[in-house]
Amino acid sequence: MQPIINAQAPEFKVEAYHNGEFKTVSSADLAGKWNIFFFYPADFTFVCPTELVDLAEQYSKLQEMGVEVYSVSTDTHFTHKAWHDASDSIKKIKYPMLADHTGVISRGFGVLNEEDGLAYRGTFLVNPEGLIKVAEIQDNSIGRNAEELVRKVEAALYVASHDGEVCPAKWKKDAETLKPSIDLVGKI
Repeated sequence: MQPIINAQAPEFKVEAYHNGEFKTVSSADLAGKWNIFFFYPADFTFVCPTELVDLAEQYSKLQEMGVEVYSVSTDTHFTHKAWHDASDSIKKIKYPMLADHTGVISRGFGVLNEEDGLAYRGTFLVNPEGLIKVAEIQDNSIGRNAEELVRKVEAALYVASHDGEVCPAKWKKDAETLKPSIDLVGKI
C-alpha cells in the first residue's frame, strides 16, 4: 500500500449538484486552491446527513480561508438533487455534492468498498499543487467532527506559509508553534 500523504490527488471528471444546478466538476477545478474531499457512504441515510450539516455549518469559515469543499458519495447527481429537495437538513448545504457513481474518485482516494460499492467515511485536504496533506478514513458507523477538520485546515495553511514551523498537538490558530531543531530534542 502506497502512502497517501503528499500523493497527487487522482484525476476525475464527474457531475455534481450545486446551488440548484447540475454541473461538471473535474480535477482541473482544483488547481491553485485548497480543497476538501468529504466522502460518505450514501444519500438518504442516517449518520451522513448529520455530518454534511455539520460541515455546512463550517463552510463559510472554510471559504474565508480559501478552501473549497466537495462532498462525495457513489450516488448520482439526480439522487443528490432529490435528497436536497426532500430534506430540510440537506437544503443547508452550499458546497458541491459530487456524484461518483462509477467510483472513480472514491477508488482514487482509496475509500471505495468494492463489496458494496459505497465509500467509507474519508476526509482529505488537497493543497493548491494537488498534493494530499490530510487524510482520515474511518468505518461508516463513526461520524466526524467538522470543527476538528477546520482546526486541521488552519494548521495545514499555517505550516504551508511558515517554512520550518510545525503545529503541536491540539494546536489552534494563533497559538504557539514549534521550530524543530537539535535544541528541542528531548526537551518537549
